[in-house]
Amino acid sequence: MLKKIFITLAIVVGIALVGGGGFAWYLYHSVKTTANKIYDPAGGSEKNSSAIKNLEAFPILLLGVDERKGDVGRSDTMIALTLNPTKKTMQMISVPRDTKAEIVGHGTVSKINSAYAYGGPKMALNTFNNLFNVNFKHYLRINMEGLADLVDAVGGVTVHNDIDWHDEGYYKKGYHYQKGDITLDNGAKALGYVRMRHLDPRGDFGRNQRQRDVIMAVINKAASFGSFSKYQDILNAVQKNVKTNLTFDDMKNLASKYRDCKQNVQNYEVKGSDDWEKTSSGSKIYFLQISDDEKERVHQMIQDQLSE
Repeated sequence: MLKKIFITLAIVVGIALVGGGGFAWYLYHSVKTTANKIYDPAGGSEKNSSAIKNLEAFPILLLGVDERKGDVGRSDTMIALTLNPTKKTMQMISVPRDTKAEIVGHGTVSKINSAYAYGGPKMALNTFNNLFNVNFKHYLRINMEGLADLVDAVGGVTVHNDIDWHDEGYYKKGYHYQKGDITLDNGAKALGYVRMRHLDPRGDFGRNQRQRDVIMAVINKAASFGSFSKYQDILNAVQKNVKTNLTFDDMKNLASKYRDCKQNVQNYEVKGSDDWEKTSSGSKIYFLQISDDEKERVHQMIQDQLSE
C-alpha cells in the first residue's frame, strides 16, 4: 500500500535554532553542519537566493517520499508552500498524488507522484511547474520515516482531530484516535494518525488535512523555547531524512526574515474529478483529473501570494 507521509520544513531548524539571538557558537556550528549535510542541488543549484535576500515572497516545493531500500520512491506528498513576508502569510497547496499530469522530461502522462521516481526532485519540480504554469526553483524532500523521528525529536505534538476512529493497524490495531484535541506523543502514533484514509469519509483529502495539521504542530513545537534543549535530536532527525537545495544562508535568512509567516497559514487542496482509464492489459487505473479552470485557479492563488 502506498504510504503518505507528512513533510516538514528545513526552516524548522532555522526558526528553532537560528532565528533567535544569543545562542552559543557550537550551536550555530551544529546547525550549519546539518544544513551542509542536507544540501543537495539535484533539483538545480540556487545558492544565495536573491529573493530571500531582498525579502520577496518565496516558493518551495515540499516532497514527502516513501523511500525504500533499492527504490528511490514516489513523492506521495506534494505541497506548494509560498512564504510572503510582507503579507505575513504562509500558503500551503496540497497536490493529490494521483493527479494526472504530463511527466516533463519522461515523455509520459501519469500520476504526478511518479515524476520523482523517474527523475528525482528536478523532474518533480518541472512537472509541477508545467501543470500549474509557475516557476518553483527550490525543493525540500523528506523521507517518510522522518515523521517518526521529528515528532519524537520535539517530544510529541498536539493536534485537533475532526473524526473518531479505531486504528486499523497503521500504529496499533484497535488504538482509539478520539475526536477533539489529542496528543501524538511519539512518532509511531503520529504516523498512524496521518496514514489513515479508509475510515475517513474525505479519503485522501482528509488525510492531507491531518498531514498539514501535523506540519504546523511540529513547526510550532520546534519553535518553542521548550524544544530548544532538544536541538541535537531535531538536527539528527533532519540529517537522516531531509534533502534540499536551500543553503545554510538561505535557511538562516528564512528564519530571521520570514518567521512571522507561520502566524497566518492558508491551506488549499487541489480539486478534481475521478477518472478510471483502461491499461493495455485491460485493467483500470485511477487518476484525479484536474480541469483547466482548476489549474488556472491554483496558478492565480500562487501568483497572488507571490505578489506584494
